[in-house]
Amino acid sequence: MGFERVAEMQEEIMWLCEAARVPAVWATQVLEDLVKDGLPSRGEMTDAAMSGRAECVLLNKGPNIAIAVEVLDRLLGRMGGHQIKKTPTLRALHAWDD
Repeated sequence: MGFERVAEMQEEIMWLCEAARVPAVWATQVLEDLVKDGLPSRGEMTDAAMSGRAECVLLNKGPNIAIAVEVLDRLLGRMGGHQIKKTPTLRALHAWDD
């Protein structure tokens, strides 16, 4: 699939889960650097923001887990005003195409 299509595949998986009424767990090393080292990367913050579209978010354990939960709570609270869960306009599914 390659890195270029990761975000696209995430969208398709979320769409399929919603269509099948299967709960989705967002488990993409959300806030990993924050949990371990106390400082998240820009990419982790963006990924965490997108996790609000899933029913559950996985955070790995680490010394700063409580801080990560607080950050995720505030971030998802703010993002809630910008997006409605799982309502992006999606093109036809073509996960098997190039």
